Amino acid sequence: MARKKMDFEEALKKLTENVRTLEEGTVSLEESLKLFEESIKLSKYCAKYLSEAELKIKKLVETEMGLKFEDFKDD
Repeated sequence: MARKKMDFEEALKKLTENVRTLEEGTVSLEESLKLFEESIKLSKYCAKYLSEAELKIKKLVETEMGLKFEDFKDD
């Protein structure tokens, strides 16, 4: 069975769980290293997702004719 792609909310939830587990210090060193490695990957995925989302954001601006959407510009 093919693994479905994890969405942002799932990745963030798993990352949060991993951090909590690591902070508790209740797992072995080997398991801690696995969780840390997975957390780095999740962190990079979330950061990439947010960067891509930022590029898609539309900024609502007021014009003479009402409201319109423009591409997001980092000022």
